[in-house]
Amino acid sequence: MAIQSINPAIGEVMKTYPEHSEEGVQRILHEADAAFASWRAVPFAERAAKMRVAAQLLRGGQETYVLLMAKEMGKPLAQGRSEIDKCAWGCEYYAEHAERFLTPEPVATDAAKSYVAFEPLGIVLAIMPWNFPFWQVFRFAAPALMAGNAAILKHAANVPGCALAIEETFLKSGFPKGLFRTLLIGSDRVGSVIDHPLVKAVTLTGSTPAGRAVASRAGAALKKTVLELGGSDAYIVLEDANLEEAAQICASARLVNSGQSCIAAKRLIVVEPVRKRFEELLVQHMSAQRMGDPLKEETTIGPLARADLRDALHQQVQRSIEQGARLLIGGKIPEGRGAYYPPTVLTDVTKGMSVYQEETFGPVAAIIPVHDEAEAIRVANDTSFGLGAAVFTRDRARGERIAASQLEAGTCVVNASVHSDPRLPFGGIKASGYGRELSSFGIREFVNIKTVYVT
Repeated sequence: MAIQSINPAIGEVMKTYPEHSEEGVQRILHEADAAFASWRAVPFAERAAKMRVAAQLLRGGQETYVLLMAKEMGKPLAQGRSEIDKCAWGCEYYAEHAERFLTPEPVATDAAKSYVAFEPLGIVLAIMPWNFPFWQVFRFAAPALMAGNAAILKHAANVPGCALAIEETFLKSGFPKGLFRTLLIGSDRVGSVIDHPLVKAVTLTGSTPAGRAVASRAGAALKKTVLELGGSDAYIVLEDANLEEAAQICASARLVNSGQSCIAAKRLIVVEPVRKRFEELLVQHMSAQRMGDPLKEETTIGPLARADLRDALHQQVQRSIEQGARLLIGGKIPEGRGAYYPPTVLTDVTKGMSVYQEETFGPVAAIIPVHDEAEAIRVANDTSFGLGAAVFTRDRARGERIAASQLEAGTCVVNASVHSDPRLPFGGIKASGYGRELSSFGIREFVNIKTVYVT
């Protein structure tokens, strides 16, 4: 068996990688376990020094990594640079704060001494997606390694070059050989890796069906999981919003990574008094984007990662139009090669339509008209997902009230786009998964929170 790297802009195979044999997988797991045995005893200062080197290597090799992402999954150059910068920031953040996050916490009890300690678990298996092929990995790997764990990466099949480049970065940074390894295997072989006794925990970023499968397999083996799954984020635009600002943010949030983001602005819920003007402004911003070759600096929207993903997105658009949605722009597959899809805006979207019910993974915005704030909140929560949400209003107190206590999602923002930040926990509820990444909460997901009681 082999894994192929295919350039989605031209549909051509760039490189073919042989899969690891079963013997190779076993060897990698045992090497990682051996590396963990010594790494767990390495002082935080030494771990941090290596993590800072990783940040330096990321910045120093930025253009190489950016080109690799552009060729393997179609990410525009400017967005690739931002992704690498964020990875370096994540490395530096945990290099600075990991020791404080994991310092034993004394607790006053009847004992002479009692405290809570945080110890590494061992090998953490990460099953990662292609849409942010570096950031998704580093946001798990930086805290996991700083906590003293080993890490095994099973990356998406269409970004093997990115997966191997990340492994090489950690090795060049001075991390022990075998501590971070990439497995080149198909999805059909992941289950046996989850089952392996040396694997102590699993983290997955991906679709809800994939999350259910991984959670079921890991649960049967009583292994800890963190799942960051799909999203259908609602962005509420109220009657007192700054419409120009809201439209610009909503367009950018819908089109980030060519629309291929779990936390993209997918359902734009707009109150009727401002709906028409908002539609005009959104169409202006969406139309101003330049779709094309991701290797050109002026490109803001590249191809989707695979042709089958583009075709599935188009079917969602077509079904929604048949169900009564009105097309404002886009909605047609361009001629020529490459998995391209234009910025698309649908309005008059109602419950039951594909773009209302399902996650759309591409540059398609769905405008859902509502009468008032109460209906907007009800519609925002009328989804199986719960990853992120946003509300736009000039009344900051009103926005905070809605975001803090009325929207059902893991991250809720006011007058801004939903995004991840190493300083804040990130994750979802409902069908968007469970557990948290980033911040102090993320690094504590994969440690043994141990009570020590001395009389």
